[in-house]
Amino acid sequence: MITNLGVAWGVFLALMLLPAVRAAPPAIAQTEINYLLGFIARSDCAFYRNGSWYDSKKAQAHLRSKYDILALRNQIDTAEDFIEKAATKSSLSGQAYKVRCPGGVAVTTDHWLLDELTRYRGRRQKVVESSGSRLTGAVIQCVTSALPTHPVLRATA
Repeated sequence: MITNLGVAWGVFLALMLLPAVRAAPPAIAQTEINYLLGFIARSDCAFYRNGSWYDSKKAQAHLRSKYDILALRNQIDTAEDFIEKAATKSSLSGQAYKVRCPGGVAVTTDHWLLDELTRYRGRRQKVVESSGSRLTGAVIQCVTSALPTHPVLRATA
């Protein structure tokens, strides 16, 4: 009896110590989330979290770390998941995150990011439509990842 219990316990421990197999978020979600994180860092806006205001670089780093944890736990499938689960409120206090851009009023971070995601997708769609042909998913992925750095598209953002 002790031998069987010892074997069962050993198998249980071995299974618990094995690294969990995790799938990365889909490529389009990763592209959109990385765009949003870059947008935050470049924004020059102030971010409110748990009673304090932070600059855009610190906000981006904080949200990147939350995203990384959620992605490891397989909890991110879309950019909307990222916004809802990482960029809406504090996991500790439950307080909503806010953003205040120069000359503007404070708004909730989730609405601010959802608006930017909509603009980003609209620009991406225009690029696809202006090509005059049907593009494969791989080419669309390549084009969308270049949007934040493309000099003409960046100027219209």
